Amino acid sequence: MALVYCTAACSASSDEAAPSPVESAEAPATPAALAADTRLVMAFGDSLYAGYGVKQDESFPAQLEKALSAKGLKVSVRNAGVSGDTTAAGLQRLAFALDGLPRKPDLVILGLGGNDMLRGISPDQTQSNMEAMLKELQKRDIEVVLTGMIAAPNLGQDYAGQFNPIFSTLAQQYDAELYPFFLDGVITDPKLMLPDGIHPNPQGIARVVNQISDMVAAELKD
Repeated sequence: MALVYCTAACSASSDEAAPSPVESAEAPATPAALAADTRLVMAFGDSLYAGYGVKQDESFPAQLEKALSAKGLKVSVRNAGVSGDTTAAGLQRLAFALDGLPRKPDLVILGLGGNDMLRGISPDQTQSNMEAMLKELQKRDIEVVLTGMIAAPNLGQDYAGQFNPIFSTLAQQYDAELYPFFLDGVITDPKLMLPDGIHPNPQGIARVVNQISDMVAAELKD
């Protein structure tokens, strides 16, 4: 797992760490029709899911859908990423996003916490919000793949010691599959990152998809 995160953000203040997230486009409207034999996946997260700085067909959900289709799965991956979302914002909109789907999803891929970390929000608050989202998904009997984050080194060992274990702890507690660090093998390679040093470019997203698609496919085949 990479031990360096968001070097571009490390010298910024907590308010400036994330680049104008709310200004990027939100996910497109969800089409109503969905074939009965199509597996439905909702990718619920922040700018890393929404496709900040890339075309929508280059975003994580779009590339993941193509990769899963190439594995022989009939699947629709809906982009429910909103740039700038903290775990608190995600918690506020989760039920609305789920209710807006044509039916209960077969799987939710949940990836939030990066903006909490960049803003120095208390890890206790992050964990509480993530746990509330996992409880909601558990209540609805929806399988989850959780994608984790690690703290930027400028936040110090104490913060990292509280923040980094959140995802593995909750994955175990709520029986979710865990992909430990969304940007593993990507954040340390400038060729795979946008100039902001925070978000992956299309090639970086393709690397993430290549690394996580087998896990997602296995969940959908169970």
